[in-house]
Amino acid sequence: MSNEKNPAAPAAHAPSPNFLRAIVENDLAAGAHVREGLPPVITRFPPEPNGYLHIGHAKSICVNFGLARDYQGRCHLRFDDTNPAKEEQEYVDTIIDSVKWLGFSWEQQGQDHLYYASDYFERLYAMAEYLITAGYAYVDSQSADEIKKNRGNFGTPGTNSPFRDRTPEESLAMLRDMKAGKYKDGEHILRVKMGADSMASPNMTNRDPAIYRIRHAHHHRTGDAWCIYPMYDFTHPISDALENITHSVCTLEFQDHRPFYDWLLATLAEGGFFKKPLPRQYEFARLNLTYVVTSKRKLRELVEEGIVSGWDDPRMPTIVGLRRRGYTPESIQLFCERIGVSKADGWIDMSTLEGCLRDDLDPKAPRATAVLRPLKLIIDNFPEGESVECSSPVHPHFPERGMRTFPITRELWIEQDDFMEVPTKGYFRYFPPLGDAPGSRVRLRHGYVTECTGVDKDADGNVTAVHVKYFEDSKSGTEGSNTYKVKGNIHWVSAATALEAEVRLYDRLFTEPQPDAGGREWKPFLNPKALEVVTAYLEPGMSAAEPDQRFQFERHGYFVADRVDSTPGTPAFNRITTLKDSFAK
Repeated sequence: MSNEKNPAAPAAHAPSPNFLRAIVENDLAAGAHVREGLPPVITRFPPEPNGYLHIGHAKSICVNFGLARDYQGRCHLRFDDTNPAKEEQEYVDTIIDSVKWLGFSWEQQGQDHLYYASDYFERLYAMAEYLITAGYAYVDSQSADEIKKNRGNFGTPGTNSPFRDRTPEESLAMLRDMKAGKYKDGEHILRVKMGADSMASPNMTNRDPAIYRIRHAHHHRTGDAWCIYPMYDFTHPISDALENITHSVCTLEFQDHRPFYDWLLATLAEGGFFKKPLPRQYEFARLNLTYVVTSKRKLRELVEEGIVSGWDDPRMPTIVGLRRRGYTPESIQLFCERIGVSKADGWIDMSTLEGCLRDDLDPKAPRATAVLRPLKLIIDNFPEGESVECSSPVHPHFPERGMRTFPITRELWIEQDDFMEVPTKGYFRYFPPLGDAPGSRVRLRHGYVTECTGVDKDADGNVTAVHVKYFEDSKSGTEGSNTYKVKGNIHWVSAATALEAEVRLYDRLFTEPQPDAGGREWKPFLNPKALEVVTAYLEPGMSAAEPDQRFQFERHGYFVADRVDSTPGTPAFNRITTLKDSFAK
């Protein structure tokens, strides 16, 4: 698994037990899916290529590929490309890239298990004709509004379509005319009758579900070969069976669809299309993460209205956005493992994801010094034009990774909040002489002890520079340095050699934990402080940072060289996360 410019992650933790693992283990013990030449566990991840994957999809990816990995099985990547009006090759490409980036593969023993529902269009159509001839399906000529009205609701049974008793011969002829393009979109639809009284079923999805509709639209793979397309509830179980899926794992919103899943496969097995054992569907709770929206429609609005810069904007919960933000595949896998799998819906706080990221990056990320809000510091008694080399570990806990070096010079940059003209109680950084008392003494980290002697101000009274004197025998690591006892120890970079760089300080996209809860208007909760761009000064070695390389900017947090806007010698940096949760709740 690639970690993009950072040392490899430690070995993954042992997977936590959950109800899906218990099901798989019971099936393995019972030999429930023993089939010659096939592994005992085959799962699938079946996205529709109509948008970019987001953090919620990451959980499904980790669950499905994780089960296959941990039980010596395989997981298929299958595109549910049955709605050509909304699907594009761009989405296919980014989904493939995102799953690979997360660290998973659908290749096994030299065989590529990448599939498309459109691969099965001919077989799906043949099964639809069978259902008609067997008396299980009919062409309905009601309008969409009539179908909706006659479907009833949770308290009212549905009403049979006036076309429900069409003869198989008439429905078959009409389906073939639909396929031949003789009708307009919406003029007819093919429906299934699961039983004589299925329109009265308390489960609304069992009320004569539609399985084919007319749609004159160009398909990104099949072109204009088809003008009728199968519905998801019809395509999904059949695709599972054709691919010998054992455990069809999906989210809870498909729980009510399971009776049709089981009925359809059993019915088609009776017709000789499939052999037993048949796939089984299981549902788990989807990921609900605070401070984001994951609706594809809402994410598209953010992009199309220019609220964010694109699908890969680092504020977006898309996988491409998280990747550009600087998240690692390992941190997302760790997050999905920690939150677990259950049957109960709930909310996971964003801080949990950020905590997993910190846990993953802390041992990996090399350290660096950065000044994000610079204030000039002038060491008046330091020789003009000279420099002294200072050093610091690349990583404080891994001395074998070596040292990094940087010069101290007469003029430095420090953080603005490392100076206070009138210090508060307990403030141990720079402040000027007060009355007869001298200014504060502060150690420049890895450098010298200095004493504040005064400030420069502009015409408006703003401090533009801090003046100090240094003590030549106080350099860190030298024999006399321990004789100086100071409480303040601050970060700095040389003004003469520092790398000037654009740094994007990203934060959460929304101010409310559940911005679209209850169907309310969600845009008023956009966080106006979700992005702040600053010109920062970094230690000179950072000019060699490569796109996707991650660092801990000491004191500030974790940052990554932007994978889009960084160029050789002039990286731009994104803040991945702070050192600890500092978001105002």
